[in-house]
Amino acid sequence: QVQLVESGGGLVQAGGSLKLSCAASGRNFNNYAMGWFRQAPGKEREFVAAITWSGSTTYYKDSVKGRFTISRDNAKNTVYLQMNSLKPEDTAVYYCAASGRTGWILTTPGGYDYWGQGTQVTVSS
Repeated sequence: QVQLVESGGGLVQAGGSLKLSCAASGRNFNNYAMGWFRQAPGKEREFVAAITWSGSTTYYKDSVKGRFTISRDNAKNTVYLQMNSLKPEDTAVYYCAASGRTGWILTTPGGYDYWGQGTQVTVSS
């Protein structure tokens, strides 16, 4: 069992930056790939970024490439999402998730075993 707690959300103006953190507790954090997803009101949850257990491979949604960076610190059981050049369309609740799988399935919600409660990110224009 893995428990995930997100933090770092808030209100920011367009063009600004935020850094989200996801602290994990429980078993064997280092064995899990980690992902970030987001869900805006009235929309389905969508993939944002993912990172393998070693950090050697990352995946990004096309619209965030070059603006967002996912990273992890296995010594601290924490995964991060640095978000730069934020746009109003980035407004959503952001969720972190843990997966025991590898490969393309990390870009889908169904590929994950554990989820955090989410943190709100609001980007004003």
